[in-house]
Amino acid sequence: MHGDSAEPGRQAESEQHTGEGATTPPETESASDSERRELDAREIDGEPFGPIMAALDDLPADGTLVLYNSFEPEPLYGVVERRGFTYETTRCGPEEWKVTITHA
Repeated sequence: MHGDSAEPGRQAESEQHTGEGATTPPETESASDSERRELDAREIDGEPFGPIMAALDDLPADGTLVLYNSFEPEPLYGVVERRGFTYETTRCGPEEWKVTITHA
């Protein structure tokens, strides 16, 4: 479903995570912006899975978690979807990925 993150069109859309894309209605934009949280997995000592899950557990219904990582966190996608979230992935550089996660 979201494995197409490498397509140029998909990347351009996900880079506009502020709601300018057709998939995010304007009323969701301001709620998500006010509840936007960031987690940089590159700064976590050890396995980042626990802190990522804790951040998702703590995320308000109208919130957005922006996760930064040094690689595409493909193993996380199934877990995120099973927990009722959606995501968009953007490759920002050779060793930088951004995953924007919201409640489905």
